[in-house]
Amino acid sequence: MAYDYEYFKREILALTTIDLNCYKEKQMKRRIDTLISKHKIVGYDKYVQALKTDRALFEEFVSYITINVSEFYRNPEQWKILDTQIIPELIQKFGKNLKVWSAACSTGDEPYSLVMALSRHVPLDHIRIFATDLDKQVIAKAKVGLYSEKSIAAVPEDMKRKYFTQVGPSYKIADAVKARVEFKEHNLLKDTYPSGYHLIVCRNVLIYFTEEAKDEVFRKFCRSLAVGGMLFIGSTEQIMNYKDVGFERKNSFFYQKP
Repeated sequence: MAYDYEYFKREILALTTIDLNCYKEKQMKRRIDTLISKHKIVGYDKYVQALKTDRALFEEFVSYITINVSEFYRNPEQWKILDTQIIPELIQKFGKNLKVWSAACSTGDEPYSLVMALSRHVPLDHIRIFATDLDKQVIAKAKVGLYSEKSIAAVPEDMKRKYFTQVGPSYKIADAVKARVEFKEHNLLKDTYPSGYHLIVCRNVLIYFTEEAKDEVFRKFCRSLAVGGMLFIGSTEQIMNYKDVGFERKNSFFYQKP
């Protein structure tokens, strides 16, 4: 039997619940082939068997294909819009206890950035961020809250002084910020979405998805938002058919549920 990529996708779905059909095939297959070659394993069938028996290999695979690249206040000019326009509008509309979801939150840079951004407008004890990711390893890293100097480079200076402590070459996020974030595993392509959110942030993740998968995720985000709620996406993304999936365009990176 020829163990082709179709076989591999079926096995991975059964093993991890990750549906590789929803990712751009050429891009994802190239990443997986590189990973298999790195371990000098020949063939998808041998690699699948290794994933079933080697926990470290399995966790490496999940982490590798979920593409975790993150940093605090990524694209600072967009966070400035969030700070000066979007958050004040949402507070005016919904009050100080905003429901905020950081979807595909990676190593925690984004939800912790959200806590800091919101802290300019409301007391910390009013802030609650629901943060989710497919990869439990990055969630574990997020809960530790240690970051490189490069990761926190875009954090405003007053926030760095207030909420970070240097520990050797790394920087530790304050417990007061960590306490405002609830982390949970969640698969955007498979799991049920929470509802009633005032702000959903999902940035630079969907670029790896097929157009059909993107549309489905954007529709689900729209259903997850309260009327008047806002979706904040990444600088590499745009929702070209935003009206079809239920949004109004606020600006290039912010879409509102009418």
